[in-house]
Amino acid sequence: MKYGARNAIRAKVKSIKTSEIMSLVKFDISNPAEMASVLTSESVEDLDLKIGDEVQLVVKAIHVLPVKE
Repeated sequence: MKYGARNAIRAKVKSIKTSEIMSLVKFDISNPAEMASVLTSESVEDLDLKIGDEVQLVVKAIHVLPVKE
């Protein structure tokens, strides 16, 4: 999949907090920091995200988009 964002960060899924409509997914990144993304619960299911999964975080504007390869 191609995307327009130029900033990409390797990360590991740290936690997932899910409700009926939205989910909050937190990530550990290489630097001693943490990032988070709010996305629909349907997207979490479609990406089959699980704690410990390695993903790439694509940062564009105010959005953090997890991309699982």
